[in-house]
Amino acid sequence: MSQEEFSSRNAPASNRQLIILLGIFATLIITLIVVPLVLVDIFIGKLPVSVEQQLGRLVVPVYQQMAKPSDTQTTLNQLLDQLETQLPLDSSQNRDYQIFYIPQDTVNAVAIPGDRILIFQGLLEEVESENELMMILGHELGHFAHRDHLRGIGRGLVLQAVLSMILPNVGSLESAALAVSNAQFSQSQERRADEFGLTLLNAHYGQVAGATDFFERLSRERQMDFAFLNTHPSSKDRVESLQELIQGRNYETGTRLPLPESLQNPAHLK
Repeated sequence: MSQEEFSSRNAPASNRQLIILLGIFATLIITLIVVPLVLVDIFIGKLPVSVEQQLGRLVVPVYQQMAKPSDTQTTLNQLLDQLETQLPLDSSQNRDYQIFYIPQDTVNAVAIPGDRILIFQGLLEEVESENELMMILGHELGHFAHRDHLRGIGRGLVLQAVLSMILPNVGSLESAALAVSNAQFSQSQERRADEFGLTLLNAHYGQVAGATDFFERLSRERQMDFAFLNTHPSSKDRVESLQELIQGRNYETGTRLPLPESLQNPAHLK
């Protein structure tokens, strides 16, 4: 066999062949990730509320120990009860929504399995009106209505399992991929929950004063707000989206109510 014949039989793969192989590999990876995520969404959408509440029994006691029973927590739950009367039947039936007030400086509110909403002291210190607070509570009820908390857990577990198979022993790369994926999904969740909260706010007050106040204040206070890698959309984007909804639905903007007295100075309860 001549040298030329040997070389021609072992010629390197052409660019076209490499592109085809990469395309096949990319399609396989996408399929391994997308299909399980779709199945998880379908499964969670059909999951009975009773099963979700069973899961909550594993999570709720941890936060219950962190919570501080007080006039603040009682008032928060009274406001939540008022807002619940505006919920559609499929979001309120067989539910037992309650708030845990967590005396920590974190500026956040979280929906967790077991029909519980965590309100942190840091967030309450930022709120300036009852309307603004009700918008936040309505937003968290929106997460329950869309089962976002469960979808987030399910998607996170699926992504971690799949990426562990694809990228074994590549912890930092895997973590980065998970962070981006979760951020994108959470932004979608947050926007839908904002819309749900706005609807409840209007149903409760007959107007939507305070709907954007919290996000407008955050937008002013943050010098930089990177939306893509944030678990929430940027505050500026949220304000713009809510304003578009308010205008599109012709919602009125009326008067803001002051916070109940027991919520006006939460710092002394820490």
